[in-house]
Amino acid sequence: MPAETSQTLDRGLRVLTVLASAPDGLTITELALQLDVNRTVVYRLVSTLEQHALVRRSARGRLHVGLGMLHLASAVHPLVRDVAVPVLRALAEAVGCTAHLTVAEGDEGLALAVVEPSWTDFHVSYRVGSRHPLHQGAAGKAILAGRDGDLAPYVVTEGELQAGARGLAAPLPGIKGLEASVGIVTLGALDAGEVGPRVVTAVEELTERLG
Repeated sequence: MPAETSQTLDRGLRVLTVLASAPDGLTITELALQLDVNRTVVYRLVSTLEQHALVRRSARGRLHVGLGMLHLASAVHPLVRDVAVPVLRALAEAVGCTAHLTVAEGDEGLALAVVEPSWTDFHVSYRVGSRHPLHQGAAGKAILAGRDGDLAPYVVTEGELQAGARGLAAPLPGIKGLEASVGIVTLGALDAGEVGPRVVTAVEELTERLG
């Protein structure tokens, strides 16, 4: 016997899902068309979600996901971090570079977990909580590549966030509601052909653990 469900809650969650996939926002009419729901019903749903800061309305009247979603997302961060640290530690020790997990928050990348190698003479110190624009650095660019469906397995950058630093990152796919990347950063030489597949393997392992 199928479990009883709430149609109103289901519709509200669908509103958030649709808006999360619409970076330019939607009008009430456009949202109603996508959901195949009466405009009056959508208006009531949006009004309720606005009261909880889960939906915001722009000056042009277009609807977007609200900042309240960040508070909900941040509650999941400790769980993701705990799962990621062992994977990042193995990666850092294997390649001798600082390994990190970066998640998207709006137009920025947030360093959610960082592990430095224990055996190297020097390595990049990368602080948990560091933020940078998604269009700068390997971690952010990998997230954007995953968002755009880019088939390249990883992204390589040099000197975009720190002079002399080289970064390599791969998008974390298939985790609904989580846009993230796994990467490494180093001040030394970077053999992408050697390190890249290791980062991709770390992504696959983390995806399996989170899935």
